[in-house]
Amino acid sequence: MRRTVFVLLIFSLIGIAQLKAASGSPAATTSLQEQDQSQDQEQYQDQGQDQNAPYESFSPEQLDNLLSPVALYPDPLLAQLLIAATFPDQVEEAARWVRGYGQSGVDDQNWDVSVKAVAHYPTVIAMMADKIDWTTSLGQAYVNQSTDVSSSVQRLRHLARNVGNLQTTPQQEVLINDDYIAIDPVQPQFIYVPVYDPAICYYRRPYYGPAISFGVGFPIGAWLNLDFRWGRGPGYGGVYYTGWQRHDGWNGRWMERSRSVVRINNVYINNRYNNVYVNRTVVNRRVNVENINRYNYVHKNVTYNNVQVNNNRVNRGNNFRGNDRRGPQDNRGNNNVNNNVNNKMLNRNIDHNNSRYNDFRGRDNNAQRNDRPPQVQQRSGGNQARPDIQNRTNPQAQPQNRPDLQNRGNGRPQNHSDLQNRGNPQVQQQNRATYQGRPQTVQQNQAPHTFGRSEGNFDSRATSQRGQASREQANRPAPVARPAPTARPAPVARPAPVARPAPAQRAPNQSAPHGGERKKP
Repeated sequence: MRRTVFVLLIFSLIGIAQLKAASGSPAATTSLQEQDQSQDQEQYQDQGQDQNAPYESFSPEQLDNLLSPVALYPDPLLAQLLIAATFPDQVEEAARWVRGYGQSGVDDQNWDVSVKAVAHYPTVIAMMADKIDWTTSLGQAYVNQSTDVSSSVQRLRHLARNVGNLQTTPQQEVLINDDYIAIDPVQPQFIYVPVYDPAICYYRRPYYGPAISFGVGFPIGAWLNLDFRWGRGPGYGGVYYTGWQRHDGWNGRWMERSRSVVRINNVYINNRYNNVYVNRTVVNRRVNVENINRYNYVHKNVTYNNVQVNNNRVNRGNNFRGNDRRGPQDNRGNNNVNNNVNNKMLNRNIDHNNSRYNDFRGRDNNAQRNDRPPQVQQRSGGNQARPDIQNRTNPQAQPQNRPDLQNRGNGRPQNHSDLQNRGNPQVQQQNRATYQGRPQTVQQNQAPHTFGRSEGNFDSRATSQRGQASREQANRPAPVARPAPTARPAPVARPAPVARPAPAQRAPNQSAPHGGERKKP
């Protein structure tokens, strides 16, 4: 009995000690983490301040220049364009899709609903993709200055109307109310994209022809689910989701005209679109300032220095995040560092869960190049040392090992047995046999090989010649087929010659009269 009680007491003491150790480990871990965090904060305090630098907004003149090419677009199309500009990556992908497949399959893509809507208008999506820096700047401006963007649109429309270039036409309806100008489609089935020169349309009438022209009409569909609610007061002055229900304002009557011919579907008409969302991460995208400086149609001598400042802010933020991932120590040799590159185009085509994900990622497949001549072992006659190689780093020993260099400048003939025996075929044959008899060993590389173990046999010159021959054959024009020779018509049979009558026979004693003779009476 005593022995049992003693054993139980020992086990209870051991359990109490384990509980105390378990309760003390989180506190120790927390203290170590706090110490590491404090050191990291002190080290990266300056970089964190650069990352949190304020975003520099666009001035009214800059916004007028940026919005001048699209300010006269119809309101339903302009609203979709401004939201889609905050998704520049999807805009480029949608433009490639439309160039390859047209509008078929656009509704099934995983793009933002605004990008899908603009993709139904090929000229607009192509323009946005071709001028991707302009698109990015426009999206950045709308994310941070949506009210300023709407004000700029109204200023530009007033400029065009004051010179007589913005009027109601069979393609669009210009509505004015309380100093606000709205542009709506007129026809219930088609919407027209205006074409105009921003350098002329806002300042004067053209010398000939209209200032605004229109191409072919594009269909109006359920994808035009956004519009502007122009006016003053809460809820006015910006883009909103219509759900194809006209609001109580003075504009938007185009929906009543088109509602009967538009097929409504839940792809574009859905309650989840009640709140218009934008891509706020577009402000972290760099922009080529040289491409933006070209937009000076309305206000001349306007520079975009704020764009360069924002680019510097993005660069500092990227450097800070990169250093934060590496930590205080340099982990460039650590292959497990995650760069967290969020690129949808790359992530869609790469299986990150593959075990061989890092096999060929920026590495040299050959630890030692295997496209060099094979290494030759020493002769079987004995392991003779190479003092010339051993003393290569010793400047005093080098002249002793190279008597040919010592006698180079003394005018004496140098003994070059290899040059003297160059013309002797017997000596060459012996040297060739000696070289062939040497054992050769090629070190096999165990690193991953992209093109197999025989990739060292790659002949660049032969490959280049084959490629050049293939290109010349592809560029060679096909021989023009010669037309088949036309059949000659059969010769027409000539008629048989008509037989001439035989001449009359004369008497034998009768002679032909002669011209100078007279007949006797």
